[in-house]
Parts: sequence; C-alpha cells; structure tokens
Amino acid sequence: MNLKDKIRDRTARVGVIGLGYVGLPLAVEFAKKGFHVTGFDVDASKVDAINAGRSYILDVKTEKVGECVDAGRLRATTDMSHLKEMDAIDICVPTPLRKTKDPDLSYVIQAVDSVKAYLRRGQLVILESTTYPGTTDEVVQPALEENGLKAGVDFYLAFSPERVDPGNDAFSTRSIPKVVGGFNRQSTELASDLYGSIIDTVVPVSSTQVAEMVKLLENTFRAVNIGLVNEIALMAHRMNIDVWEVIDAASTKPFGFMPFYPGPGLGGHCIPIDPFYLSWKARQNGFECRFIELAGHVNSSMPTYVVERVGEALNTVKRSINGSRIHVFGVAYKKDVSDTRESPVLDVLALLHQRGAALSYTDPYVPKLRHDDINLCSVPAEKAGQGVDCAVICTNHKAFDYPGIVERYPLVVDTRNALKGIAGAHIFRL
Repeated sequence: MNLKDKIRDRTARVGVIGLGYVGLPLAVEFAKKGFHVTGFDVDASKVDAINAGRSYILDVKTEKVGECVDAGRLRATTDMSHLKEMDAIDICVPTPLRKTKDPDLSYVIQAVDSVKAYLRRGQLVILESTTYPGTTDEVVQPALEENGLKAGVDFYLAFSPERVDPGNDAFSTRSIPKVVGGFNRQSTELASDLYGSIIDTVVPVSSTQVAEMVKLLENTFRAVNIGLVNEIALMAHRMNIDVWEVIDAASTKPFGFMPFYPGPGLGGHCIPIDPFYLSWKARQNGFECRFIELAGHVNSSMPTYVVERVGEALNTVKRSINGSRIHVFGVAYKKDVSDTRESPVLDVLALLHQRGAALSYTDPYVPKLRHDDINLCSVPAEKAGQGVDCAVICTNHKAFDYPGIVERYPLVVDTRNALKGIAGAHIFRL
C-alpha cells in the first residue's frame, strides 16, 4: 500500500519529534483521528508523562492524552531508532536565537540527523520549526540525502509552519488553517493529505521557501505593529494622553485599522525571534530590514521603560527603587499560559534587581522562577501585600483580582491596561 492510501485509511504511522507546545497538540490531534502516533523527545520526563496519560501543556487536557494512550494510538519514547517504523515524521523542535541574534538550528540539525539515520524509502518528512526561507532545501534536504536517498524520488519532504497560539481557546490545532509547501508537487500533495486528515483547512503553496516565509511574515507583521504602538505609547505619555483610550477609539473604525496593544515588551517562542530570522536571511542577500530592526529596538527597550515608570511611581511618595519592596503580578510572556520563554518580565525583574529592589511575584501558572541570579517562588496573592511599596502588573492573567490589587497596594503600575475602568491617583499606566 502506498503512502497516500495509508493516509486515507489512517494506517499511516506518524512520528512527532519534539513534544512541546507544538508537537504534543499535533500528536494528540493525529491520535484522536485514528492514526497511531509515536512522540519522540530527548526529555524523559515528557515521555514518561505522556505514557502515563498526563499532559504538561495547558492547552492539551490530560483526559485527551489519557484517552489516546489508553486506546493504544499514542505513545512516546526517547529511542530515535523507532523512527524507521514511521510513515510520516513531523519535526517540531525549537529554533531559538544565538546571543548574536543569528539563527540557532542546532535542534533542527539534531532531529534531522536522527531521521537521516533511520530514513527509508517512501517516508514523508515535514519540518514545522520556524526558520528562515531556504532551510528545508539548503539544510534539511542535503542532510537527508547523504545516505543516497533522493528527495522527491525516494522520500518526500515538506515544510509547514506551526501556528500555535498558547492560551487562545478560540483557535485549536484543528481549526487553524495549515500552510504546506513541498519540495516537489507530490511532496506537497502527500503533506496536504496528511494534514487534511486532521485539520479543517489546508493551504498548499508553491514551495518550501514560500511556506517558510509565510510564518516569518505573520510574526514580523505583529512585531512591527507592536513596536509601532509601543512607540505611540511612549509618545502619548510625554503628551499626557491616554494611549489606551486612543486605541479604543481608533478601533471603532470598521476598515483600515487593526488594534495592537502596548506592553512591557515581546515574549514567547515566536514573535521576539522570528523577525531576526528574516532579517538575518535578508542580510545574507544584501538587503537591510530597517523596519524590522527598528521595531526590535523599540520593543526591546520596553522593560527599561516599565522600570522607569516604577521609579516615577515611587518618587511620588519620596521613595526610590533601591530599597523598595516591589511585587510583580505575572511573569509568563502572555496571559493564562505558563511559558516564560523570552518573557519581557524577566528583563523587568533583572533591571529592578540591579537597582536594588526587594522582589516578589505572583503567577498561578509559574510556581518557581530562576533567571540569572534571581531565584523566587510565587507568593499567593492574598499573602503578598503586606509591606510592599509598589505592585507591577506585567501579565494580565484572568485569575488575578484586579480591584483587590488596587485596594491592597499603595502604588500600582499597570503595563497591560488590566485596570481599565478603575480609577485611582495611585495607579500608573503604561
């Protein structure tokens, strides 16, 4: 039976390398639709959790993982030799930046090397990890062909950018349209058939490079517009104008405007990183991405601005940051998630610590926090108020009692407009 028939009959065996925010939801979705799925990860704790029917991702319910495991359709392993048993392999590993802001493909290369060691004829390999245009053809394809098999002839190769939005209940893996670009037409068709088995809408494009560029455009669009509104926020503060009121009023226009909101900076595994992948690749082709670089500069400066606002708030009561007790609400990069990757709050905490503040925090999703020389545990909100000089709302989790925060703390700096509609002379907004 060929791969197309196996996909149609749900007899294709699917492997997912990397069982994080992208890989685990994808693996569960395949298993729910009747495929036999094997998850691969170097983290034994993740493997053990899945095999025990437990989820460690907030967007994936433990009962769903348990149902798939109990039905015999989902298992996990650290043993990469099982890749030879797979008909289709999805690579969903991180693609961070180096300190020099250059792409770090080490996780992709490690995963590809594992696939290469067990690659056989007829397999479909798909890269989902966000990366610069050309990675699939310039890095993945040559590596997989080193043992003599040819892409598009002996095995099939495609790129399909992940579009996960942690904490967003309105859109799931199934409901978010899936862009697919293959090495050749047959690769595109097979990858589209595979995703079409579990996802409502599949969007085929003409090449892997187009698919890679799609993801970078999406997140660069967000990063640049967030940079713009962050700069507008800084400008509005100088003019004594409420930027949040401005955005709300502008949002009433039914065309030609899309609201973006200022904040303490960019965070997460995509938006702070992806634009630099694009600008790095552009530089390799002799092109300077001035918009992207400027937006990155503005966004990266926001933690410093937040600390300045904290200093301004404390100055109103004749205190300085040095020696003050400052309590931070929320350290995750966005509301209602546990992910602290690239969270701008880490920079806010580091800057406050450098200036001599005594720090504490509350985050129901992040019980412990270690960052550089900061080592803290989350304090229950009801126990955090006594003796604190200033509270800073950095992540607007729904679980927080915002009226209670306003009542309990002598000074409150709100970086997310979480206190919209609540007045008070002791409230300082971004």
